[in-house]
Amino acid sequence: MSNSNQVWIVDADHSSAEFSIRHLMISTVRGRFGKLSGTVMGDPSDLSQGSAELTIDVSSVDTHQPDRDNHLRSADFFDVEHFPAMTFKSKEIRSTGKDRYDVIGDLTIRGTTRPITVKVEALGTNQDPWGGTRAGFSAEARLNRKDYGLTWNQVLETGGVMVGDEVRIAVELETVLETGK
Repeated sequence: MSNSNQVWIVDADHSSAEFSIRHLMISTVRGRFGKLSGTVMGDPSDLSQGSAELTIDVSSVDTHQPDRDNHLRSADFFDVEHFPAMTFKSKEIRSTGKDRYDVIGDLTIRGTTRPITVKVEALGTNQDPWGGTRAGFSAEARLNRKDYGLTWNQVLETGGVMVGDEVRIAVELETVLETGK
């Protein structure tokens, strides 16, 4: 099925959006967002003519520490009351090798939109037990949180800061081909 007009819907139950950031300059804290949605348009065997959109409900942040999660939801960080979602919308997809792409697009966090390049690997397609067709994608990016207005920090007595600036993002998507039923 080679078709650049195919619509692939993100299966949130089989997808994940995770992040990691330095803490106290000596360790890495990892977290995830439990609620995401989106679409990939195009042929998974050649995404260069395709597009992608992803929306993440930032109130679903989970670092396995409730007090930290509540702080991340506050105005110090994501300010979920005013900015409940972060979004990504592709503008261009460039092939960088077999099943590998640079997806250039706009990432919006906390009302700030900036361009970002996401490294994506198309993991293939397969039939599911319910008669559907699925495609998988793995994506990685890095960003400076301060570029998106996430500037809260605390200086440590011994020097340095509590929270690093660079955030590593890893997204695993399982998508289902929309059949028009």
